[in-house]
Amino acid sequence: MKVIYKITYPNSKIYVGKDLTDSINYFGSASDAFIAKDFTREQRRAFTIRREILWESETASDSEVNRKEVEYIILLQANNPAIGYNQWPKYSGNPQNEA
Repeated sequence: MKVIYKITYPNSKIYVGKDLTDSINYFGSASDAFIAKDFTREQRRAFTIRREILWESETASDSEVNRKEVEYIILLQANNPAIGYNQWPKYSGNPQNEA
């Protein structure tokens, strides 16, 4: 099963990613440094993140999954630094210019 997922961090920021293997233990490849700057040392001691499956397919090609991932990043504005941690596609402030 191939999936597109959304991770929600304690500060309500999100990260949208894909998993081509549907691993229950995969939480994305967001930049550690990018996320860490939003949390104090104390906040890092214990926190909960939420992983939600937004879309799944048993038959989609990898390229279809890649397109779907970008679609959800733009739809949810996960690449807007005020909302999420995705750094690609580059946030322009205009969703029509991001694909």
